[in-house]
Amino acid sequence: MYTLYGALGSPYSMKLRALLRYRRIPFIWKQGPEVRAALGKVKAPVIPVLEYPDGHCANDSTPLIYDLEARDPHRGVIPPDPAQAFIAHLIEDFADEWLTKAMFGYRWLEEVDQVQMSRWLAFDNLKGGGLAQSQGFAEQFRARQVGRMALVGCTAENFPLIEASTRAVLAALEAHVVDRHCLFGTRPSLAEFGLFGQLSQLGTDPTAQTMMRADYPYTYRWLAHVDDLSGIEGDWDEGIAPVVAQLVRIAGEVYAPFLAANAAALEAGEDHFKMVAMGLPYSQGSFKYQARCLADLRGRYGALDGTARSRVDPLLGPAWTSLLQ
Repeated sequence: MYTLYGALGSPYSMKLRALLRYRRIPFIWKQGPEVRAALGKVKAPVIPVLEYPDGHCANDSTPLIYDLEARDPHRGVIPPDPAQAFIAHLIEDFADEWLTKAMFGYRWLEEVDQVQMSRWLAFDNLKGGGLAQSQGFAEQFRARQVGRMALVGCTAENFPLIEASTRAVLAALEAHVVDRHCLFGTRPSLAEFGLFGQLSQLGTDPTAQTMMRADYPYTYRWLAHVDDLSGIEGDWDEGIAPVVAQLVRIAGEVYAPFLAANAAALEAGEDHFKMVAMGLPYSQGSFKYQARCLADLRGRYGALDGTARSRVDPLLGPAWTSLLQ
């Protein structure tokens, strides 16, 4: 039996919980005060934390997904086709590292979202203690999160690009999910869970939820389905669906230049970078973690054989191929 320590307001927790449900891996879900002890068992104190049956703990959702797959491939989420596996990973990485800015921005830029979500997150974390204590903690948490906005690039000046790219993703999904729920066949890949993790938060926060319900109602409802796909039995497709090509293109328009600008800043020893994507400006501090994401993508791309690369390259386009080579 595994134990997953997380939170309803954590996109990566929801991502991993949905994956465990789909894969029918027995686990216990814990949130609130019990999470604090689990954070002391991992190097970086961030959720979700997965406790394995042997008692050891680990976090960082993407490595956890691959580790679980290596331990037992039954109902796995990595497509067996190398080209599809690479593309699924790229979409998941795009969701984890770029769409999370939409989650953060929608949650902490406007007062209505700040107030409701800080109070809900405090309620989830404390599980009692009275309203005064809960709301007092909420104000402290709100101030901390709002104070981090510029650090992660979620400023009012940057939000037009964040929102435009998010709406492009939602529009692509909206056209797809009315026909089928999965991207690479009739069973989910890690890409769906990466997208679900971030969009699950847009589906609860006031401003983003209103936007999704009004403009992308079927994608909004799709979130409830992906949250528990344990009843799904399906197969992988041989080809690449149009929605997959669209998502890769969107990622190429915004995430590829983001990774390139971040890497160039780090190489030059600069702690800040600027870029223009989709015709809109964006700037933030440089981060080593995103450089590691780029290195990982390059490694995976470099490991593709000629046949797989001949299928991948037409999807990637010049923005990605120039960055990954």
